[in-house]
Amino acid sequence: MCRLLGYFGQPVLLDRLISQPDHSLVVQSYQPKEMTAGLLNADGFGVGWYHATRKAEPFTYRNTLPIWNDLNLQSLSRYVESGCVLANVRSATAGLATDLSNCQPFQHASLLGIHNGFIKDFRQTLYRPMRDRLSDLAYQFIQGLTDSEHIFATVIDELETSANLTEALHRTLKVLMELGEAHQTPFSANLILSDGNQLVASRYAQGVPTPTLYYLQDSGSVLVVSEPMFDGNWKALPDRCLLTVHHDLKLDITPI
Repeated sequence: MCRLLGYFGQPVLLDRLISQPDHSLVVQSYQPKEMTAGLLNADGFGVGWYHATRKAEPFTYRNTLPIWNDLNLQSLSRYVESGCVLANVRSATAGLATDLSNCQPFQHASLLGIHNGFIKDFRQTLYRPMRDRLSDLAYQFIQGLTDSEHIFATVIDELETSANLTEALHRTLKVLMELGEAHQTPFSANLILSDGNQLVASRYAQGVPTPTLYYLQDSGSVLVVSEPMFDGNWKALPDRCLLTVHHDLKLDITPI
């Protein structure tokens, strides 16, 4: 399992999100409180962000080191400021390598995505069925071996015919539901996606416990996280729901 963070709102330094909070992603990497599988998140990490004032493709910084061992991140996160950030610390699924291509966030054009969860025995179950239904564009995007990247590739596909990012994520989950049922394969799929203009998240599992996901809204921002990072009015996203954070910070919660 991984720990996720999505931020949308007034521009802030990455440091305020990643390392300053009492229960920051750095702390969660070695002392998580609410993981349903695994003990540590030491198999790499990644951060993706959009320029605070210029609309362009996002930037990413990823490493296979544990987040607490990356000295460059300390300087980077005290310099970079953004109003839309996705970050995660990784606990690799057994059998999937600790490789840079397997580290999140994944990026395609203006889209960023992170995933916490797993597809059971992915290489033996849904690996081939998921690849077989992808368009050439989405298929060629895949560089690594993870279930997470194949889910993101499915989002890329669904965006081609969806009205918006929320619908694309919903349709992606429906694909997973159908394949999971057909192949008797449990999975969990907490995802956070952004195109720089909105944030969309899901909390969903089929056949296994659903990982936690929380959100916190104030007057100028919304945070979506696997575990609360500090004291505050955090709310648990209901099971089998989608959360959409619109450009004006309006929230919509819809059942899956």
